[in-house]
Amino acid sequence: MTDPQYTTLPQWPNAYPASGASATLKFLNEDFIVTELPLQLPAGEGEHIWLDIEKNGANTAFVAQQLADAAGVTERDVGYAGLKDRHAITRQWFSIYLPKGETPDLTQLVHPEFKVLSQSRHVKKLRPGDLLGNRFRIVLRDVAGDRDAIEANLKAVAAAGVPNYFGAQRFGFDGGNVEQGRAMLAREIRVRNPKKKGIYLSAVRSFVFNEVLALRIQQGLWGQTLPGDVMDEAGRPTGPLWGRGRVSTTDQAQALENGVAERNATLCNGMEHAGLDQDRRALVACPQGLAWEWPQADQLVLSFALPAGNYATSVLNEILRTTEPERHTESEPVVLE
Repeated sequence: MTDPQYTTLPQWPNAYPASGASATLKFLNEDFIVTELPLQLPAGEGEHIWLDIEKNGANTAFVAQQLADAAGVTERDVGYAGLKDRHAITRQWFSIYLPKGETPDLTQLVHPEFKVLSQSRHVKKLRPGDLLGNRFRIVLRDVAGDRDAIEANLKAVAAAGVPNYFGAQRFGFDGGNVEQGRAMLAREIRVRNPKKKGIYLSAVRSFVFNEVLALRIQQGLWGQTLPGDVMDEAGRPTGPLWGRGRVSTTDQAQALENGVAERNATLCNGMEHAGLDQDRRALVACPQGLAWEWPQADQLVLSFALPAGNYATSVLNEILRTTEPERHTESEPVVLE
């Protein structure tokens, strides 16, 4: 069996009935506020400067480059826990490796798209994934549709969570990173840039996970535990992050996962040969403290927190359909949380 071409992403199914409602997302940057929940706070001493930064209209990589220039270091000396949205107001931590010399006061740095709220020293560099999660405040404008249906889905999400899909930003513009990853793993193209190679591997791994989760929902298995499932620490069933070794599920769960792998043989075989190891990810994402209000008839405000690696778009997709202004449709860096 040969793999399909991955030129467009499939429309993965929802867990709950569609509300039929729609809204505008990120009409203004302040409509999407993200606050990083740090894994730890700086200790006050060490070879790295940690910076608490609020950015508005800038992506994380751009801010990292600006910090490197201001501190007189290379960009690889700047660390952060995760990439955050550009068209938003986001608060996150950065680190700069500066073991010697005077400590520059970067709180005095002036830039129209970000500001340094505080700085302190710490013993280690921030690396991708070094965060507990993120807290969101999202304003949805031009809400149209059945308010009762929206409320019903909000209550369902609050009670039982949402499918823990990887978000569209994981897959690049129009899902192009998955097809590039397939071509790379099939040796149709050669990718020399390690960063690009990592992005493509991340995209195809996430795609296979989403396919497993989608199949469970299509088969009416949302919210159910299958014979042979591997559970996480919270007691939730998990899906495969593909790599070397056998899947750790058994029975019905293993059969379902192996079936998806067979249909995506180039991706799964390629990931094994690329050196990735088998891992697991929860199939359910549970937004914490989900609350909502209607300040106006056509405006809905949501607030909630998600653990690291979970996507706010997965929450929104279960409530209503959102569209963003055209200025937001350019390709953004993949989110590596």
